[in-house]
Amino acid sequence: MAIGRFERVIWIVLDSVGIGELPDAAKYGDLGRDTLGHVARFRPLEIPNLVEIGLASIKPLANLTPSADPIGAYGKGMTISPGKDTTTGHWEMAGIWLDRAFPVYPHGFPKELIAEFERRIGRKTLGNKPASGTEIIKDLGDEHVRTGFPIVYTSGDSVFQIAAHEDVIPIKELYRECEIARELCDGPNRVGRVIARPFTGVSGSYRRTERRHDYAVEPPKPMLMDVLVDLRVPILGVGKIHDIYNGRGLGNYVTTKNNADGMAKLGEALTREQRGLIFANLVDFDMLYGHRKDIEGFARSLEEFDELLGTLIDEMRPSDLLIMTADHGCDPDPVNPTTDHSREYVPVLAYSPETKGGVNLGVRSTLADMGQTIAENFGGSIPHGESFLKEIGGLAERANG
Repeated sequence: MAIGRFERVIWIVLDSVGIGELPDAAKYGDLGRDTLGHVARFRPLEIPNLVEIGLASIKPLANLTPSADPIGAYGKGMTISPGKDTTTGHWEMAGIWLDRAFPVYPHGFPKELIAEFERRIGRKTLGNKPASGTEIIKDLGDEHVRTGFPIVYTSGDSVFQIAAHEDVIPIKELYRECEIARELCDGPNRVGRVIARPFTGVSGSYRRTERRHDYAVEPPKPMLMDVLVDLRVPILGVGKIHDIYNGRGLGNYVTTKNNADGMAKLGEALTREQRGLIFANLVDFDMLYGHRKDIEGFARSLEEFDELLGTLIDEMRPSDLLIMTADHGCDPDPVNPTTDHSREYVPVLAYSPETKGGVNLGVRSTLADMGQTIAENFGGSIPHGESFLKEIGGLAERANG
């Protein structure tokens, strides 16, 4: 690896941790959305590590005092691609700009699509409407157990979700049905993801299990992972990263049960992976708190992450670079009735033990700036984005050190 470049990049996506409405938020019905801002206003947050790196320096956040001397670089990123879902955000980070948003279904999926899906799986379905995953299982779980019909639902995002009790539809069969749905969801119905949502338990206390599986659209080429593979840069995916990019370039990956497990897997990776990209998604903010409008849970989850972040920072080597960001927002403030994602800026934080801190990265015009920074670090480039590697001291300072 060339002198003056980081040997390892640890990239963490804090799923849904947006930091205020984008200029085009009105087009998405998201005026006033501010995930981090509203959580910080709800109650004081104890997140000293994030503040020290520069989170509170990006913009004023209630009850948080910016560090007088941040140890990291800080800014916020815009999403150029239309949409506000997981696939859109993650793809743009890797250098993919979409011409049009993935389709959404506020009134459920077309009858002909459901009819063909039912024909292919050999049974009827329940639901076919936008819904919270936990609520639709609560509402239709008993009927599903009685009939054996899978529950099909969507949300404000471009997703075709299939929920089934593991004792009624075995997990392998649920995955097979999701593969069929992925085949059918093409052309005008090319949703961003088909998602298996297995659950267990008894009436009145159903709970979703950790055997969720996402089936994404195949990303166009080239993207960041393609570039790194060509450069023979090792990549480890942590959490749902593998699924979001349909596994391309991510043969080395580990699944996670929750944020704490994800951070534990990152810690293990630092002892095992000596170079390359370690790319993680921490989904609890989104899945457990944003969509469920649990603002206290969101606040508590940020504090739990910050504590684990302190341990991760202590384990970093001088030649490591940590980048933290989000893919969109999901404002849990109950003043907003919607449980959907929100069209927001995302925080961009970068830290390395051996580079200068206190660098204001400003407003990045695309999430691809992060991917371009990583690509340049390893000697490559992706189709979109402007690298900030030099601004954080990743070239000149290390080359002269």
